[in-house]
Amino acid sequence: MSLKLKKLLPIIVLLSLLFAAYIVTSNPPSAKRGRPSALPQISVEVKKLVRNDLAITIDSYGTIKPRTQSVLLPQVSGQIIRINPKFRAGGFFEQGDVLLELDQRDLLAEVKIAQSSLFSAEQSFSEEQARVEQAEQDWQRLGNDKKAPDLVLRKPQLMAAQASVYSAQASLSKAELAVERSNIVAPYTGRILSKSVDVGQVVSIGTELAEIYAVDYVEIRLPLKNKDLPYMMLPESNRFENATAQEQPVVTIYSDLATRQSWQGKVVRTEGAFDEESQQLFVVAQIDDPYGANEGNGLPLKIGQYVSAKIKGKTIENALTVPNKAIYQGSYVYIVDDNILKRKNITIAWQSDDVAVIKAGLEANELLVLTPLGQVTSGTIVSINSIDGKPVKASKQTRVKPSADKKPDKNSKSRPNAKQSPDEQGAKS
Repeated sequence: MSLKLKKLLPIIVLLSLLFAAYIVTSNPPSAKRGRPSALPQISVEVKKLVRNDLAITIDSYGTIKPRTQSVLLPQVSGQIIRINPKFRAGGFFEQGDVLLELDQRDLLAEVKIAQSSLFSAEQSFSEEQARVEQAEQDWQRLGNDKKAPDLVLRKPQLMAAQASVYSAQASLSKAELAVERSNIVAPYTGRILSKSVDVGQVVSIGTELAEIYAVDYVEIRLPLKNKDLPYMMLPESNRFENATAQEQPVVTIYSDLATRQSWQGKVVRTEGAFDEESQQLFVVAQIDDPYGANEGNGLPLKIGQYVSAKIKGKTIENALTVPNKAIYQGSYVYIVDDNILKRKNITIAWQSDDVAVIKAGLEANELLVLTPLGQVTSGTIVSINSIDGKPVKASKQTRVKPSADKKPDKNSKSRPNAKQSPDEQGAKS
């Protein structure tokens, strides 16, 4: 290659690149932009919002606890010689039933000893009374006009003899009481939670015989969320008045342990302080006669059983409610206005597992979108296939059609059908 050609080659390459750049900049690619389709792009199901009175139901949970739970202890020592057939884990008993019998022979001997001591004390007291009468006669026989001193009349000795009688009587009563206590009697109508002794075992004072609980009613300690407190009538009492029956909300207790079961009860009291760990207020519900008329048809309630509860709350008048499935990210919903999809920010006053009470953001008679929507732009044209579950015929739906007479504005610029920012969406809606 000649020297002259080598010098011209870089210049030729540079000129070629400049020419290619000129061609590209002089002929930019053009995109064919058309108007957005005026036909509906999405078919949705809507619900017409109406205001109605809403009876609030508050959900909670807890475990079954007995009204009274006690440890059965003997007050005397002895050997167990007989037990009641009801004295077994899970057995029911009535108030006054003899659950266990202890050997009474030693205790009956103590009664005989106390009786003999009482007889001796009474004899001494009778003898001392006779001495007092004799001393008073001797004093008068001596011609003394003054009152005889107590020592002369042997009154201190009489009082000591009388004290011995009282002491012997108390010892006898105590021995007889020990005999009576050798029969372990049920203090209330209840059920055996667990038993610790059996026939032939020697027990002493304080030995644990069994753990029992009352069955007249059971209690459930239920926590309340702070947001639910304004919508519930709390059964509060003060130093001078108890909560009335009208202030005791009805509660339904549910259990899915074996089959779906329910029991009716009432909230009887509110605890006096918030729980330190959860910072929640607890109320106590009561189920009367859970093992009798209110037992149900399935498995009876068990102590320690986990249950759920639905508490009857206050009634909100003219409440505007929406299903939870129509709420997105807990802050906005979609409505349809003249077949245009619009996004509405909302404020929730109260919410359950199914519905939410709207405080602000929606009005009655608006059409709420129930169909689940993904990433959709506010302003999208939609068609309604049903209102309140009733199908809507396609011929009756209103469609937004572009005006053929209206000419496009020369100053307006067409924009690509791209995603809009949340601020632009809010401005359009």
